[in-house]
Amino acid sequence: MALSRKKWNNIIILASIMMISILTLLKNKTATLPDDALPLFDNNSSLVQLQLDTLWLNKGSKAWQCHPDILNCQSWAKAWSEIHLSALGQDINILTAIEDDIDKHSAQRVVIQIADKQQPQLWQFYPKQGLLESPAKNWYLIPPSQREALSPIIKAKVSVNH
Repeated sequence: MALSRKKWNNIIILASIMMISILTLLKNKTATLPDDALPLFDNNSSLVQLQLDTLWLNKGSKAWQCHPDILNCQSWAKAWSEIHLSALGQDINILTAIEDDIDKHSAQRVVIQIADKQQPQLWQFYPKQGLLESPAKNWYLIPPSQREALSPIIKAKVSVNH
C-alpha cells in the first residue's frame, strides 16, 4: 500500500516534532547542575593560577591572563574558576569501572594554585569522560553542561613543509 504525499508530509511533520521535543528535553536536563554538584572554589579559596599541560592562566590584578595561544582566555578562566564537581564516593566497584574504562594516556595534567595556599595541587583531567582525579586519588564527575568550556580554544599553528 503506497502512502499519499499528504500522509508522508504528516509523518515527516510528526517525526520532526518528536525529535525537537526529545532534543529540548535533553537540553533542559543537561543544562542544569546536578543536586550533588558542589563548587571546587569559593570566595575563601579561589583559583589564582592553573596550568593545563603547557597552557596556563593566571589571575591578574584586573583580569585573567593566559598563554598567548589561548583565544578564549576570559571564558576559559571563568569556566575553571566556577567549576562544580560531584564526588563519586569510595565505592570500589565504581572506582574500578572508572579506572578500567579510561585511558591513562589521555589524561591531562592540571596544576591548580589556590589563593592563600603554599603548594600547588596536581590533578588529572580526563576531558572525554568529564572526570577529575584529585591529588588524594579521589574521583569527581564534571557536569555535562560545564565540560566543553574547560578546554581552551587555541590558535592554529601553521607548519611550513618544504
